[in-house]
Amino acid sequence: MSRNRTFKALAFTVLSFALSVFAAPAVFAQHEHAAAEEHAHEHGKTEEFNPGQTILHHVSDAHEWHLGTIGESHISIPLPVILYSPTKGLKVFSSSHFYHGNGTHDGFTLHHEHITAEDGSKVYDFSVTKNVASLILSVVLLLLIFTSIKNSYAKRTGKAPKGLQSALEPFILFIRDEVAKNYIGEKHYKRFLPYLLTLFFFIWINNLLGLLPGAANVTGNIAVTMVLAILTFIIVNINGKKTYWQHIFAMPGVPAWMLVILTPVEIVGMMMRPFSLMVRLFANITAGHIILLSLLSLIFIFKSAALSVVVGPFTVFMTLIELLVAILQAYIFTVLTASYIGAAVEEHHHDDHH
Repeated sequence: MSRNRTFKALAFTVLSFALSVFAAPAVFAQHEHAAAEEHAHEHGKTEEFNPGQTILHHVSDAHEWHLGTIGESHISIPLPVILYSPTKGLKVFSSSHFYHGNGTHDGFTLHHEHITAEDGSKVYDFSVTKNVASLILSVVLLLLIFTSIKNSYAKRTGKAPKGLQSALEPFILFIRDEVAKNYIGEKHYKRFLPYLLTLFFFIWINNLLGLLPGAANVTGNIAVTMVLAILTFIIVNINGKKTYWQHIFAMPGVPAWMLVILTPVEIVGMMMRPFSLMVRLFANITAGHIILLSLLSLIFIFKSAALSVVVGPFTVFMTLIELLVAILQAYIFTVLTASYIGAAVEEHHHDDHH
């Protein structure tokens, strides 16, 4: 009976999510087209639909959160602008002063989401942008989800999981058994499991949020992926054992004169690991968003309703692919992180490799 209830709940969830996926492209297209029109009206432009501008509007950050359009009304959430200038000091005000004015306020000018001072002085921008607000939202979601799961485990000790606990437990066990234990080893995996789980679910949730209409492109922002890569780099090298550093600076069994060549290569390889993590996640997520928006832009470029019959199925297909990419990129980032940690904490160098 419990299995039947679980199957029904899973089927209902998949059906609801599938319906939202099929509806999302139309809403997404309307939102992005309206956002581009709003940008053109604010700057006094009446040119034809510009797909490049529309795509850049979505994948880039902004000082307000544009949610969508109802009729001719644009729904946006103004975000706090926090600036520091040596000549003007600390300034805090709403971003609506920029977007509903002429792009200037209190001696500051907003141009292409970059704020400058009219007197030419240096400006330090600590504003809560759309990406920052989305990061805060994802952190709150993670805390709520996993606090709920923790409470479920505490209340249902020795019982079969259900609800959200049942839905996410397979992913938690998979990261523990197939990633952490497999790549780090039984002896050390428990120390790094919390970080790996946080990394996986943080990337996955933000990838999914980025597919919603009006959402922020957080994991498509190279600053975010850079921070994640740097955290992995720090954790790997802080926990590196003697054999790890010996392999880099004094590789066993290698003639001393060869170390002049191999040591720089190993150092470059060590530095390239976080770089590859950063670029891989950023490029895959951004490319997916650009492809989706490019397909939707065809409808507005050719101004043909008939074209939507052809573009629609392709867009839905690409959206489904993006759902797969969302979890795949989270998995790849986590697996590579675990493999780097495993290499760093390995205590013995094995000469025999199968």
